[in-house]
Amino acid sequence: MKYLVTLNNTNYEVEVEESEVSLISSTPVQAAPAAAPVVAPAAAPAAAPAVQQSTAAGEKVLSPMPGNILAINSAVGTSVKTGDVIMVLEAMKMENDIVAPVDGTIKEILVQKGSTVETDQVLAVIG
Repeated sequence: MKYLVTLNNTNYEVEVEESEVSLISSTPVQAAPAAAPVVAPAAAPAAAPAVQQSTAAGEKVLSPMPGNILAINSAVGTSVKTGDVIMVLEAMKMENDIVAPVDGTIKEILVQKGSTVETDQVLAVIG
């Protein structure tokens, strides 16, 4: 019987006779190309939840990393000072304070508790 054996990415034709193995060719043999596997078309990915866009003018507060909003400490209309914690973002099992970058009034909050956010997503607007 003849067999095609692949060793270290090199194909060899081998003949086996009653418990004897002999190498017929020491030169690599070109194997027939394998048929391309049949792959079912992938299902369309689920639509990502729509990210609310800001319509207010002012300083945008961006998410520094992807994560989940654990708490929102300020409401629309609240006056804040630079450094005030306006919300808490959980990322990599750590709680990160999202602080006001400027003094002003919260014009918009574009996320809610439990929201999943991406890096540089607008979380709030301070005017």
